[in-house]
Amino acid sequence: MVRHARSIAQQTESTMTDREARAARNQQKSLAVFLAKKAEFDTLIAELQQASADHFGADPETVLWAEAAWLSDATAKLKDIADQHFHRGEYAC
Repeated sequence: MVRHARSIAQQTESTMTDREARAARNQQKSLAVFLAKKAEFDTLIAELQQASADHFGADPETVLWAEAAWLSDATAKLKDIADQHFHRGEYAC
């Protein structure tokens, strides 16, 4: 009976260790993917900032409604992303 109890305790200990090891590996993989996506995000933000500094290629002297409409659409998409992150608007808790 004592041997059986030890065996169960060792199996439980082993399972917990295996579970913890899997959780640690999962967390490491999650972090790697997160950091890769963050780098991609940061690159896109930098490109957009540069394009914005150049008025998105629009000549301020000849801007027409198409450029204004495109910028309005792009701004709405970025606003939605910001609202999701900061829990504003329809994403408010």
